[in-house]
Amino acid sequence: MAGAAAQFPFGHILDTLEYGPALEGEAIVKQWLEKHNHNFGHFINGEWQRPVDRDNIPSKKPSTGETLANTLEATEGDVQIAVAAAEAAYKTWGKISPFSRAKFLYSIARNLQKHQSLLALVEAVDSGMPSKESRTTGVPAIIRQFYHHAGWAQVLPEEMQGWTSLGIVAVFPGWMSPLVQLAQRVAPALAAGNTVVVMPSSHTRLSALLFADICSQAGLPAGVFSVVTGSTPGLLASHPAVSAVTLAGNTLEGRAMRQLIAGSGKKLSMELTGHCPILVFEEADLDSAVENIVMAAFSNSGQNTYSASRLLVQEPVYSRLVEKLKVRMTKLVVGDNLDKNKDQGPLCDPAAVIRLNQLVQEAQAEGAHIFHPSALPSGVHDCFPPTLVTGAQTSSQIYIEEPCGPVLVVIPFRTEKEAISIANHGVSGTAAGVWTENVNVALEVASLLQVATVWINTYGLLDAASGAGGLKASGFGRSGGKEGLYSYMRPSWQQPVRTTNSEVDLDKFGASSRSDLLPSPAPVDTLKAGDNPNIDKTYKLFYGGGQKRPDSGASLPVLSQTGSVLAHVPDGGKKDVRNAVEAAVKAAPGWSKKDGHGRSQILYYLAENLLSRSSDFIQLLSSASGDGNQDQAKTEVELAIQRLFHWAAYCDKFGGSVQENTLYGLTWKVHHSLGAIGIVCPDDFPFLAFVSLIAPAIARGNAVVAVPSGQFPLAALAFHQILETSDVPAGVVNIITGDRNVLTRTLAQHQDIASVWYFGSGEAGSTFVEAAASGGNMKRTWVNYGRPRNFLDQEQGQGQEFLVESTTVKNVWLPMGDIFAN
Repeated sequence: MAGAAAQFPFGHILDTLEYGPALEGEAIVKQWLEKHNHNFGHFINGEWQRPVDRDNIPSKKPSTGETLANTLEATEGDVQIAVAAAEAAYKTWGKISPFSRAKFLYSIARNLQKHQSLLALVEAVDSGMPSKESRTTGVPAIIRQFYHHAGWAQVLPEEMQGWTSLGIVAVFPGWMSPLVQLAQRVAPALAAGNTVVVMPSSHTRLSALLFADICSQAGLPAGVFSVVTGSTPGLLASHPAVSAVTLAGNTLEGRAMRQLIAGSGKKLSMELTGHCPILVFEEADLDSAVENIVMAAFSNSGQNTYSASRLLVQEPVYSRLVEKLKVRMTKLVVGDNLDKNKDQGPLCDPAAVIRLNQLVQEAQAEGAHIFHPSALPSGVHDCFPPTLVTGAQTSSQIYIEEPCGPVLVVIPFRTEKEAISIANHGVSGTAAGVWTENVNVALEVASLLQVATVWINTYGLLDAASGAGGLKASGFGRSGGKEGLYSYMRPSWQQPVRTTNSEVDLDKFGASSRSDLLPSPAPVDTLKAGDNPNIDKTYKLFYGGGQKRPDSGASLPVLSQTGSVLAHVPDGGKKDVRNAVEAAVKAAPGWSKKDGHGRSQILYYLAENLLSRSSDFIQLLSSASGDGNQDQAKTEVELAIQRLFHWAAYCDKFGGSVQENTLYGLTWKVHHSLGAIGIVCPDDFPFLAFVSLIAPAIARGNAVVAVPSGQFPLAALAFHQILETSDVPAGVVNIITGDRNVLTRTLAQHQDIASVWYFGSGEAGSTFVEAAASGGNMKRTWVNYGRPRNFLDQEQGQGQEFLVESTTVKNVWLPMGDIFAN
């Protein structure tokens, strides 16, 4: 009996209430690996292919370092075979009926359900995610993606009328929740009618290979879905036949990818990690907040795209919340991620452990207080304890850098304005949590946070019906909902982009003006006037609500089609653009907060005033032809008035909607303005294109800095008179003329510009804009790759694409109580 008591120390168990180990069985994972002889090839054209003479890359179990299987390092030839198979399959897959595609996606969902246990365990052993998390949240989210998008495949013709598939989509899921990130991209891409080639992260390859097995079992046609393993994403992303690239990863990976494919014509969507803040206000339920904060910061060892790394707490409750957090964190247990009783497992990337130690040591040396409640287990590799950092400065590296681990930095704040300012400071904008029982504070803060997702009194809820993604340097494009489909489709009138991939010297593009600034002949109306010349008309730049002379003090001649000088316009430069951007940034917040009805009245007034001055603009435009023909000019002006009316109507008709997802509560989608948009107009349709581009942007609450046609900017410059007499607030519309390349370069590199629309001629400008946007604030871009757009055509000149490019989507989640939840 005494021996039994020593073997089973019941008194100790009752004192500590510790749980014993509850390990998941790995037998089913081993069976799957043995089925493939622990050696995986590529999954191409519906079959496993293992070409000879390839490097073998081991896939290792993060918790032990054990090699689970060998995978191949793809060569350019392997990628070529996979893309060729996808290209051949697209010819059929892109044309089958919506019902047929829906059935295939439904079959994938059903087969995923049949293998939930295997999926959860492979995800766990491959990435280090705790198996209880992969079972309860990860795998159900994957299945939900395919059920939801089976529905989208069915209703696509009605709901996405005027849009069509792109072709081949290259998918690069990250190593954080790799299966979820794969499903978030593959499901909408297939539903939209594209074929897919996946290159999983070099850290987590097995889950994608298992998914390929399940797709094969589901009967997906050969070539529609392929997986090639490798550590060189550029081989796949830069392939000429690939039409779109979608990436989940960190900011550095996103910048590199954008730089790589700049100017290629490939559509790009990225979901990048960021510093997700949680804001706790003094009215919050602190106990509920603590539970969600622990989940948000430390689940999956802080290795989720939406992991919270910053905690902002209002000063009256700061000390109490920190103490409650410390008590709760002492209950967290780090260990084998296959143990159901462990809260945290190993980190997927061993290098992350080294970097986290460096950041914590640096913060401690700077005077921050570090709280480590949990001892690290022996025998489990690459673990890092849940860590709370207090007393750090917002300039500290541990606050600035993406931690990618279980580290939470706590910062106090005094007022709501200060909290919003701290939360919005920085270049990232993925998601945020708001904790308060004051509904007024909750809704206003949620509206003002510059992120793609806001959770009120909850955190981390995701659903296939609600788009997730990022703002600013956290990416663009959405995963989920109708908003997510736009990343995988194009307007039906557009032909697939095939650029020449000509080299562009990014250092020289727009670095200096090419304009002819020497004196030129007098305008033609002056030359013909004899002894009674007309008064010389001086055109000026327009920004900040007034006319301004250019900083250069120089002017450029504007020539008619016959070569005669019509007028001289300002040669704007970098300083003029900076002044205009400053005016736009100042005007944007107030303009975006103006109600839609108020904005629409101003656009209607613009149309009314343009109508009253239409003969002047027709005369001005017709002078460009040199022959006095007014037919084209009249068409442009009449359509410009129509466009203003059209976008005035949309000022209050694209605000958002309520999402139908799995939450017991409300999730609403809001179409927010972007901020300040730089618009470079084409030479074709010099006035109509100008109006067609600025009108949707300002209708949806943005401010613009517009560069009008380089060949004939006179009508756009004259439009300032319409703006000044139509109650348009100063700074909402700014017009700068000059060397197009110089102005484009300045706009693309300006960190306060949220998006650049480039419709110049030639591919070089589009390439530069996309390449320049990969730095700094990772601004959005909309470029034409040198292809003309017929602005006379209704679909091309005022289609839904303009609304999509003028807005960004934010989803706000608000759970309800449980009075009637059952």
